[in-house]
Amino acid sequence: MRVHRRTRKRAKQLRWPMTRCETILWTRLQDNQLMGLHFRKQHPVGPYIADFACVKARLLVEVDGETHWREHERARDARRTAFLESEGWTVLRVRNDEVYRNEQGVVETIGDWAVNGMERRRLRPRSGWPLPSAAQ
Repeated sequence: MRVHRRTRKRAKQLRWPMTRCETILWTRLQDNQLMGLHFRKQHPVGPYIADFACVKARLLVEVDGETHWREHERARDARRTAFLESEGWTVLRVRNDEVYRNEQGVVETIGDWAVNGMERRRLRPRSGWPLPSAAQ
């Protein structure tokens, strides 16, 4: 799918500065730290920009703050998720407070979802296979 030039430019602008939660997760996802999987930050897909993406696993991770709890925002997020899933992506939403309370658990969940995406595509992560026992 082609991404409009403005969306790509906006994604680039959003890469810095990141929110506190995004920064916490990025320190755990960058440089293939999670089972050797490559994650991108602020990855454009169609007219949308996902917080994090693992292209190989077709996984998008969205970090949701308080604004995503409002009814109209939840409806917008549902439309966005429906579009992204129609393009073949799996969308995992994590809330800010989950990252703050249980960072390791969120990272393990992302790893589980990425492995599931890899298995659906019959691929394997470069390293760290199988998952550490804590994440199984």
